[in-house]
Amino acid sequence: MSTPYPFTAIVGQDDLRLGLLLNAVSPAVGGVLVRGEKGTAKSTAVRALAALMPEVSVVPGCRFSCDPVSPDPACPDGPHAEAAGVSRAARTVELPVGASEDRLVGALDIERALSEGVKAFEPGLLADAHRGILYVDEVNLLHDHLVDLLLDAAAMGASYVEREGVSVRHAARFLLVGTMNPEEGELRPQLLDRFGLTVEVAASRDTDERVEVVRRRLAYDDDPEGFAARWAGEESALRERIAAARALLPRVVLGDGVLRQIAATCAAFEVDGMRADIVMARTATALAAWAGREEVTADDVRQAALLALPHRRRRNPFDAPGLDEDKLDQTLDEAGPQENNDGDDQPDPDPDGGGDDDGGGGGGVPPQADGDRTPPRGESGDTPSQAPEGSPDAPGRSTGAEQQPVASAEPFRTKMLSVPGLGEGAAGRRSRARTEHGRTTGARRPQGALTKLHLAATVRAAAPHQRARGRSGRGLVVRRDDLRQATREGREGNLVLFVVDASGSMAARQRMSAVKGAVLSLLLDAYQRRDKVGLVTFRGKEAEVALPPTSSVDAAASRLESLPTGGRTPLAAGLLKAHDVLRVERLRDPSRRPLLVVVTDGRATGGPEPVALAGRAGRLHRSEGTASVVVDCESGYVRLGLAGELARELGGTAVTLDELRADSIAGLVKDVTAAGRAA
Repeated sequence: MSTPYPFTAIVGQDDLRLGLLLNAVSPAVGGVLVRGEKGTAKSTAVRALAALMPEVSVVPGCRFSCDPVSPDPACPDGPHAEAAGVSRAARTVELPVGASEDRLVGALDIERALSEGVKAFEPGLLADAHRGILYVDEVNLLHDHLVDLLLDAAAMGASYVEREGVSVRHAARFLLVGTMNPEEGELRPQLLDRFGLTVEVAASRDTDERVEVVRRRLAYDDDPEGFAARWAGEESALRERIAAARALLPRVVLGDGVLRQIAATCAAFEVDGMRADIVMARTATALAAWAGREEVTADDVRQAALLALPHRRRRNPFDAPGLDEDKLDQTLDEAGPQENNDGDDQPDPDPDGGGDDDGGGGGGVPPQADGDRTPPRGESGDTPSQAPEGSPDAPGRSTGAEQQPVASAEPFRTKMLSVPGLGEGAAGRRSRARTEHGRTTGARRPQGALTKLHLAATVRAAAPHQRARGRSGRGLVVRRDDLRQATREGREGNLVLFVVDASGSMAARQRMSAVKGAVLSLLLDAYQRRDKVGLVTFRGKEAEVALPPTSSVDAAASRLESLPTGGRTPLAAGLLKAHDVLRVERLRDPSRRPLLVVVTDGRATGGPEPVALAGRAGRLHRSEGTASVVVDCESGYVRLGLAGELARELGGTAVTLDELRADSIAGLVKDVTAAGRAA
């Protein structure tokens, strides 16, 4: 077993360390979600926490880690006779993103269950994590069906395994820790709310601190055991402090005054439900115990709010997490308990790293990378030209000058776009697909481990052989060759690739604002349907990949908002660049089917025969069966219908920009499907 990196040797990252330590003091806080860029010690800190957790006492031989003082009466290995428990270290169980359902919850031996009536159960990761830590790296990439199982287990404190009427239940209470890079996509709101706390981490910009990080990491890599030995004293002291805080926790008093502050804060920030209030109360209590106090203070409430509320205030994936700290301070002052307003100074809730006096620590507004910073929503005092869009003086008519980014119109709800046919891609909510979950459509022989038994088909396969197998009793003699896997149809997520015309002919402010609003609406729909998205733009002399395919729709929205316009219209270059992107993605993820959304007025300028070249590029997409939609942005009294021509070359459908508003997009699903069948 490799020697873990010492928790106390981690440089900086005060919020991350505090969030993990508070959960070690009080597991009832509900876990922690660590959000941040790659290479910021997220996984290192989580794995190091296990060495600080107190040992647990378990029933000898129990695969489900039952507590000998109060064993689970429904334990599959029970009932347990009275016996002395054995102590072992708390486990940290890692859930891989690509794990199967059986690996997570466990598996029943269906053959023995049918033929012998025996519940032969092999425990999964939820059983291993009971009374320990369940760690999910890249939790935002976890498949939906695994997320559902995690939600159920976290809510009920137990895991249920059901296979055709045969069921097993066991306790599954664990500290849930997830890490994620927001650039790769956001979490489902249901799972996001299950994490008690959230912290934002970023690499330090301080040169001395970065030097120390590198120095310690190199020393650890050269001699892990020796490095750990040098930090053994600090590790032991921190372990003792956690134990002391756990012992003090039951005696901490949560007064009515601070409880009113908690409720007022949650109400002021309009968080959904009551879970935030409960988590804040538990976090504030843990902060007091961590500081060695028996009474919760207003500073504890403030720190708890900065850790427990930012991720609960997001209304859509384009909202940045964080709290308005001025509003927080005002709310706490207005709802402050009278006994804490006598002029006495409040003690520091965490003298070793729980937060700064200036309010900068503990999960406040996270730092943002330059690429994700939201641009200004227009310039003050800017007066758009009154000239008609078709006139030479209209904004954006210049083919050489670059225009400033235009703010998008408000996004709106869209109807579903889908890819025709039946796919086999990643689980999602867009197009029809063969999946592990959904309605049963048939049966087949299992390929690998059996996951979903088709009982009727299995019985039909076994029935003709009962006499030859010497059946004498009432039980059915079942062999492995008789087992049948249920085939199911559900929904898949797709790759939605946006190809956006940013040339001078599109640069009129009102039109480009409406275009961005429509694309933002489709991006929000893609987030809800668990799609990957990509963004290709073209203007001037070339096209570029503004955002490679990713699950992060907020990154796509950020790139779209800052998109400059101007120059000629290299339409063919945009389509060919999109073809290159889709070709690479087919190799990388062949089961995920693409949907091409081209946003243009159909004009093509620059180079020899630009219109003919654009037509050939469109036919290239059509020959590969790529489903497509062309959003026609042409305006003015004279319309050339070039976007419609492009849609025909692509084998897709065209809709005008006006038709994207409100319910006008409703016919797109039928149009895309009909166009795909005609092709």
